[in-house]
Order: sequence, then structure tokens, then C-alpha cells
Amino acid sequence: MLIKLLVLFIALPLAEIVLLIEIGSRIGTLATLAILVLTAVLGASLAHREGLKVLWRIQEKMAQGIMPDEELIDGVLILAAGIVLLTPGLLTDAAGLLLLVPGSRLALKRWLRDRFSQRIRVRYHE
Repeated sequence: MLIKLLVLFIALPLAEIVLLIEIGSRIGTLATLAILVLTAVLGASLAHREGLKVLWRIQEKMAQGIMPDEELIDGVLILAAGIVLLTPGLLTDAAGLLLLVPGSRLALKRWLRDRFSQRIRVRYHE
């Protein structure tokens, strides 16, 4: 767990800085800043749209008396995408934008579901 935190709080920001410096040296500072602003605006717009769609689906399922489990996971992933998009940098923006695309979010949900199932099996079958 400590290694994961070190990567998250040290290696990722360093990688972001190196990437921004490298891109800035190749295409210029203003173009690099424009890309960062564009990804932030695009991300905010997508997060808003996807969030509203998920909220609508949650309300629809609740009205039918069905537990909106998939939609709640979507909501958490969209929230995570919004948080990641607030972090300045191109790597985090790319990760956030990927979380906002329904297809990639579905793949991540499947992976998370499999991972949680494995952990539950190991924990309760010991």
C-alpha cells in the first residue's frame, strides 16, 4: 500500500511535470496551456452530461423499485473522473476522460467486479 501511495503522490506528479515540459518544449507554452484548458473544459462538459444521464437512470430504477447498482458504480467512476480532471496534467486528464467514456467505464466496471469477487472469495473461503 505504501508503494502505491508513493507512486500516486510522487511518481505521478513527476511524470506529469516531465510530460508538460517535454510537450511545451515541442509545441510551445501557449499551445500546451491551450491543450490543458481544452481537456478541462471537455472533461467538465462530459462529466456533467454523463453525471446527469446516470442520475436519471438511478431515479428511473428507484421509481421501479430496482436497486441501481450499476448506475451507482457509474456515478462513483464519474465522480472519480471529475476529481482526476481537477488535477492539472495530461496523464490525469487522459485517465479522467477515459472514465467518462461509457465503453471504457464498462470495461473498468467489469475488471473491478472481477477483482472484488476474487477478494471476497479469498477472504471467505480461508
